[in-house]
Amino acid sequence: MNFNDIYNHYNIDPAFDDLIKNAENNLGNDFDKLEEISEFNQLKVLKAFNKNNLNTQDFISATGYGYADTGREKVEKIFADVFKSEDALVRPSIVAGTHALSLVLFSLLNHGDKMVAVTDDPYDTMQQVIGIVGNKKGNLLSKGVVYDKLSLDNDNKIDYKNIAKIIDKDTKLALIQRSTGYTLRRAFTIDEIKRAVYEIKKTNPNTIVFVDNCYGEFTEDKEPIEVGADIVAGSLIKNLGGGIAITGGYICGKADLIEYCANTLTAPGIGKDEGLSFGTTRHVLQGLYFAPHIIKEAIKVGLLFGKVFDKLGYDVIPKVDDPRSDIVQSIIFKDPDKVITFCKAIQEAATVDSNLVPEPFPMPGYEDPVIMASGGFVEGATSELSADGPLREPYVAYLQGGLNYYHGKHALKCVLSNFKKLGYI
Repeated sequence: MNFNDIYNHYNIDPAFDDLIKNAENNLGNDFDKLEEISEFNQLKVLKAFNKNNLNTQDFISATGYGYADTGREKVEKIFADVFKSEDALVRPSIVAGTHALSLVLFSLLNHGDKMVAVTDDPYDTMQQVIGIVGNKKGNLLSKGVVYDKLSLDNDNKIDYKNIAKIIDKDTKLALIQRSTGYTLRRAFTIDEIKRAVYEIKKTNPNTIVFVDNCYGEFTEDKEPIEVGADIVAGSLIKNLGGGIAITGGYICGKADLIEYCANTLTAPGIGKDEGLSFGTTRHVLQGLYFAPHIIKEAIKVGLLFGKVFDKLGYDVIPKVDDPRSDIVQSIIFKDPDKVITFCKAIQEAATVDSNLVPEPFPMPGYEDPVIMASGGFVEGATSELSADGPLREPYVAYLQGGLNYYHGKHALKCVLSNFKKLGYI
């Protein structure tokens, strides 16, 4: 096949073809392992559809209070089965992953309650929810919630041996952030989360263990509730949306905890019994159907970027041989111009808005200017190929998503070609 016309259109330098091909050959075994995980999770989703008798009429949207919205109820039963939880809350009115996480915290924590982040301070937007940065009105600290954190150990791992020193009889909730966020660590695996849950519960069996599951769903063959977590939450325009869900978030966990969340989202006495799906049921479930395959493709894209940039001498997180429990690949550039160039090249390769040029700018929920390349069918959907990063040292680009591997490989060629033009490689 002759790719010249495509290469000319995107100004791609073919000099990198052999480098990428060699990287693919070296990643063969890694790709095979991803196929096994994807197949298992695909069948898990199909089983949940079958068990709950998903029918055509479930896609019909109701009006008003939503009493007749059977699709809404079916979605939540399916999510509970997939995540092995007692109950679930899955709604289009949950507008983002941060909203889902915030909803859990505001539902379960009252004045005087103590929460501990056992994986160090959480993601930037959550720091504003808690109130440790930004001093936003209505944050948790302003409501009288007590916050503490356990720093990671010297290897950027969970400091298991000191969990017992920070979790005490007054600790109402322990937060575990699965994904890397904007940090310099890899995502924590299910086995690592299992050990952390064990240490927390050994110290205080009544502490609620809450896992921020954003970017981690379906990257392994188990989810956090299967290893002892009490409640998890995330976004439907990340992993689980499969590039199809247009909005929404989910919370899965113990039934009493979900009831608190539902009562906060709507009102006590209403709970889960009202609220429209606004015709999103088909999108949510079709996205869930495609999610295991999409996540496999996204991790393959991350592995390829990681392998190539490691070969070029850049530090990458996770390393190619590290276990993976999210879809994020970080590349440390130590230069803001390289982060900007990287994101602009990803945007150039986007499916939608490829003619736009991303620039760093202040974003709601972030303390530093952030550059974001996100040109997809669903605005802001990081299940689609995207890249972003805060403009702060050590200047890291965070790549995630990719609805198919070929698109990701194409984007890598665009990045490398632009880097070569500017003398970065």
